[in-house]
Amino acid sequence: MAKQRTIKKEISLKGVGLHTGDEVTLTFKPAPVNHGYTFVRTDLEGHPVVEADVANVVSTQRSTNLEKDGVSIMTSEHVLAACVGLEIDNLVIELDASEPPIMDGSSKFFVEALEEAGIEEQDAERDEFVVSEVICYTDEKTGSEILVMPAEEYQVTTMVDFGTKVLGTQNATLNNISDFKEEIADSRTFSFLHELETLLDHGLIKGGDLNNAIVYVDKEISPETMEKLRGAFKKDNIAVKPNGILDNLTLHYPNEAARHKLLDVIGDLALVGTRIKGKVIANKPGHHVNTEFAKKLSRIIKAEKRNNVPKYDLDQEPLMDVNEVMNILPHRPPFVLVDKIIELTDTTVVGVKNVTMNEPFFVGHFPGKPVMPGVLQVEAMAQTGGILALKSVPDPENYLTFFMKIDNVKFKRQVVPGDTLIFKLELLAPIRRGICQMQGYAYANGKLVTEAILMAQIVKQK
Repeated sequence: MAKQRTIKKEISLKGVGLHTGDEVTLTFKPAPVNHGYTFVRTDLEGHPVVEADVANVVSTQRSTNLEKDGVSIMTSEHVLAACVGLEIDNLVIELDASEPPIMDGSSKFFVEALEEAGIEEQDAERDEFVVSEVICYTDEKTGSEILVMPAEEYQVTTMVDFGTKVLGTQNATLNNISDFKEEIADSRTFSFLHELETLLDHGLIKGGDLNNAIVYVDKEISPETMEKLRGAFKKDNIAVKPNGILDNLTLHYPNEAARHKLLDVIGDLALVGTRIKGKVIANKPGHHVNTEFAKKLSRIIKAEKRNNVPKYDLDQEPLMDVNEVMNILPHRPPFVLVDKIIELTDTTVVGVKNVTMNEPFFVGHFPGKPVMPGVLQVEAMAQTGGILALKSVPDPENYLTFFMKIDNVKFKRQVVPGDTLIFKLELLAPIRRGICQMQGYAYANGKLVTEAILMAQIVKQK
């Protein structure tokens, strides 16, 4: 599988926000594995973090806006599209205002900055959602529709129909995400004149000028409107070109509007938080339908992760049998709750526990209806995780792991005699100063039975 990627060094850009008009400095910084994309408001006390997560979407009027605990990030899509387009997985995006700089209205300058910072692989596999069936969302009010179907790689097609003479039906397709820089990144945002008037009346696009947005003139310009535009864009003269575009802006592509809509789709779907292996087809896309589809995808992906039981050959020779497990862990019968380890990497461990009627806890725990105590399931999970934690030291027999914290524990199903428990634990962050944080899952009979986030400390025995 492909490795996760981040940038080699930090890099900054300066500009103004499209809607706020505020001067802003944006700084891209490297991030550790499994970090994803986060926005950090350096202008606010405590430098609050807003994750690029669809759960944080609060508004999609003209842009995709995020908010967490009252902290806002406006117009997130162009920056996020650049991150996905360069196949960067982990990134910190610092801002000293609420909105990234609009630059020229595309992702071009963000792509260039990220490439200048350099991109490097990280020591962890990339998470990817493999689409196995068609998933669709339709907005009944607008007729907008977006779906994803199985494909060998991430592909996007957008189909737009604006129903105007100046800008009618357009299509755009990206067959390979590696072509994003050359085919999509420099496609600029656009607006119709009638929309522009409304935005100006509502005090928006304060950072707009004729260099960062294409304006399609779909109506006659009255003298009052012309005066308003001259004031907003700080220009003495404004004209309409024969192709119906305001002033002297030259299109990069005949279908630049459809390409920019494709850029927006990629940026909005970045909020799913997982790479997508499938073909996205969007008919009349917009930020609302994009993010509603992202919410649906996110729910499906989370459910699949919870219920997708890894397949292992339990008859294979284990990496560690119970005696080898006891050479590393200090536990002894009857409190050794891991029978064998069948997979072990730098970031993942898989262990197995065969639950029998002879377990000592069944004597007093619901003896008439034997059920494995949930706390012992978590303990067995922790013992399995201890093997992973102690792999980070050269002499594990001289170290112990102690619980520090247990979060988000959920018990889904009963575990009874005859069940074979499979524990899978993955590091959520690199082990630092002996602190190990892991996401743990326990499966039995092809179902998820328990999950939890565990934090432990590795301590040398005295």
